[in-house]
Amino acid sequence: MNNLRGLYIVTPDWDDTEQLLNVTEKALQGGANIVQYRHKTASAGLRKEQALALQLLCRQYQKPLIINDHLDLFLDLDADGLHVGGMDISVAHARTQIGTGKILGASCYGDLELARNAVSSGASYVAFGGFYPSRIKKYAVTTAATIVADAGKEFQLPKVVIGGMTLENCQPLLQHGAEMVAVISSVYMAADPKLAAQQFSALFA
Repeated sequence: MNNLRGLYIVTPDWDDTEQLLNVTEKALQGGANIVQYRHKTASAGLRKEQALALQLLCRQYQKPLIINDHLDLFLDLDADGLHVGGMDISVAHARTQIGTGKILGASCYGDLELARNAVSSGASYVAFGGFYPSRIKKYAVTTAATIVADAGKEFQLPKVVIGGMTLENCQPLLQHGAEMVAVISSVYMAADPKLAAQQFSALFA
């Protein structure tokens, strides 16, 4: 369905479903290649409502919808993929639950050993970061840019970089071999989300 490359947008914690869909569609029109639904504070009902609406939108644009953390929601929707973090279910368990044909992403932070384990456990891609301070997520900014190149020497799995990504500061990470840039605020909070997505997508042209 999709090659794991390009602009990877991650949704903010917006309760306004109409706003969420509106900005996501603009980003898809601008060339976003992958959408991850992530809403840390939503009720189960709102989460399902938003995920279903995003799924319909993503299908319209023939782009995959990845569900963050919630295996039950992924199964309910039969979504295109699941992303798990270090505190969630293991990559190996997730793969057994979602089947072989689905996208499975794993947060590896700044830890190459986590990435090795994810690769051997059936991940489709690994995500590194945060590299820079984020307006959305609070974490220690400790990930070295060189981890992307180091990972590339060990395995061929696509690598995502996340954490305070801007059009300028993501470019050194792409030069290190990152195949995807994950953004939240640089697209969702941009004055022109479609233009922002076009500018990020042009880095992969």
